[in-house]
Amino acid sequence: MDCKVLTKSRLANMIDHTNLKQFVSDDAFILLCKEAISYGFKTVAINCAVTKLCYSFLKDTDVLVDSAVGFPLGQNTLETKLFETADAIQKGAGEIDYVVNLVELKNKNYDYIRGEMEQIVDICSKHNVVSKVIFENCYLTEEEIIKLAEIALEIRPTYIKTSTGFGEYGAKAEHVKLMKSVVKDNVLVKAAGGIRSVESALEMIRAGASRIGTSAGIKIVNDYEAML
Repeated sequence: MDCKVLTKSRLANMIDHTNLKQFVSDDAFILLCKEAISYGFKTVAINCAVTKLCYSFLKDTDVLVDSAVGFPLGQNTLETKLFETADAIQKGAGEIDYVVNLVELKNKNYDYIRGEMEQIVDICSKHNVVSKVIFENCYLTEEEIIKLAEIALEIRPTYIKTSTGFGEYGAKAEHVKLMKSVVKDNVLVKAAGGIRSVESALEMIRAGASRIGTSAGIKIVNDYEAML
């Protein structure tokens, strides 16, 4: 995307306003929802347990609930991930971000990776819900990133995503470019993890990201407005 034509509202609508902390109260999630409405963020990105709470607050707005599945390690059984996906959707999730089983990727068990992706994406598609596949690139070789992106090109989730934000490091522009080089415009790319400034957000967008996951969305949008 040419950032020269990026408006403040369009940037805000590319942001998943994130709170994945495990030690906050419901008040923090209600505040997250209020902020998302006020700033025009695309979603609130949360853990599944508060999907129903956030949906009850956002159901009559344009902001979607983005629920994390198999988060943050991806080491749930397939059956658990499928249930978690369906349960989150039933409780109001409009988008699902699930973490790939990296053990099976390291085992080169590509049939498992393909089957997991296909079944989760299928559940999302049947309910008109956006699906995002989290790679966790900090633990992957370039060849593994390419292989996952190739599988995604077959299965066609809505997005492939760089990171959970809980790994050794988060999004890198070179990884966004690599992922985008494989899927091109057939699958979108989400950058997440460690994006805390307008400069880093714009770097990811220039590299090919169509969505930004961050807990610093308010600062990013305000700083961007000051640049205009």
